[in-house]
Amino acid sequence: MRTQLTKFSAIAFVLVFLLSANTALFAQNADRRTNLQIYGSALQYKGELGNQFFEKDMEWGGGLSLNRYLSPSFDAGLHLTYGGAEASNGLNKFDTSIGTAMLGIRLKMYGTILKEDALIGPYLTVAGGGAFAKADATNDGVTFDDDFVTSALLGGAGIRIRFSDGVSAFVQTGYMLTGNDKFDGLTGGDNDRFLMHNFGLGFNLGKAVDTDMDGVGDRRDKCPDTPTGVQVDKDGCPIDSDGDGVADYQDQCPTEAGVANLQGCPDKDGDGVADKDDQCPDEAGTAATQGCPDADGDGVADKDDKCPDTPAGVQTGPDGCPVDSDGDGVPDNEDVCPNSAGPADKGGCPELDAATLKLLEEKVRFEFDQARVQEGYKQLLDSIVVVLEKYPDHVLLIKGHADFIGSAEYNQALSERRAQAVKDYLIERGVQNPDRLVTRGYGETQPLVKVNERLSKRRTESARAKNRRVGFELNTPDMKLDME
Repeated sequence: MRTQLTKFSAIAFVLVFLLSANTALFAQNADRRTNLQIYGSALQYKGELGNQFFEKDMEWGGGLSLNRYLSPSFDAGLHLTYGGAEASNGLNKFDTSIGTAMLGIRLKMYGTILKEDALIGPYLTVAGGGAFAKADATNDGVTFDDDFVTSALLGGAGIRIRFSDGVSAFVQTGYMLTGNDKFDGLTGGDNDRFLMHNFGLGFNLGKAVDTDMDGVGDRRDKCPDTPTGVQVDKDGCPIDSDGDGVADYQDQCPTEAGVANLQGCPDKDGDGVADKDDQCPDEAGTAATQGCPDADGDGVADKDDKCPDTPAGVQTGPDGCPVDSDGDGVPDNEDVCPNSAGPADKGGCPELDAATLKLLEEKVRFEFDQARVQEGYKQLLDSIVVVLEKYPDHVLLIKGHADFIGSAEYNQALSERRAQAVKDYLIERGVQNPDRLVTRGYGETQPLVKVNERLSKRRTESARAKNRRVGFELNTPDMKLDME
């Protein structure tokens, strides 16, 4: 029998080694509900030949148990053992091989009173089934050899010692009653009974459900939607090294506690710009100025602003001073002609040269009762186009007039059409920004030549022709024009 037990032990230890080498397959009982135990098993006999209970003499064997998690309080299991018992008393002795197969229930203290992952986990167990015996005995010189099967009932207690989520050890002692009195070859008293001592390793088989694949089963995972590859803690939540509530994988400053809206980075001055990006981390500023103060709100930090009191809304340059597009020393916000250099006393507008002033004195004449620009005046208007290009900020007032023939209302409308005809020609010739061409009609109210209206039309034709005209006035774009 000892040879058989030695082989059994060798096989058991090989299985233990193989299972221990792949602990990644195992997890907690509640996650992976099937548990395999491999263990050594020792029997202590009590019967007609003596009482070995709690003595040092034991017969060793081994066993396998397959357990199933039912609830935090209970496990069910199938338990198989093989071992033996022997004793001698004078001329009487026996050496019996014993195998058991029992179904049992385990009442766990871990999972209810203690945490399921507690290091030490006590439990109670009860099991029932059958026992197979191969009895070999000598009683008073008479040899007894018998094989039989009988009932068995075991009650006991044990302690589970948890090494990891997948591997544990256990020690268990149980009192086994049998339904037969022939294990020792003698009958006549109480049925033979045994103390069974088991110790070994337990492994939880299968794979826990882990939706986010972070290594923490869903049952224990407090953050079940963690992105793939993110390092997590024992609760399955992303690591937050600085404890600021922003997980490391989202934290741009994982070693410094910060605020969530700045991706976990600190902001000492509370201006909404993270210290790592803040050029003035001890003074509240704006995002536009990299966290530095900007008293006049022009987008240039005070430390770089050469004009710190620029009025609100004024466009500034890199130095914080108002833009001066034409470089005349008058900033655009004060320059009536920001695209043409001029003196400050003229609002930044250039003065008209003599040639331009002389040109503006010219008039475009019209035929009687007509608003069509005659060919002979187109060269004059082309020169006006050149002047407008020279003074791109100035406004041109185009003033239309009529003679006295006809009603005042008619002549007013006619003068307006003549001014518009000149404007249309200038636009056709490519005047930029035609909005600076302003037309006014004055009807017959501003004649160049006084005409005696009592004379005939023939006698007044020459004078009236001078009054059928369009004149010009070029002035600054602040509309300081002679509109009278």
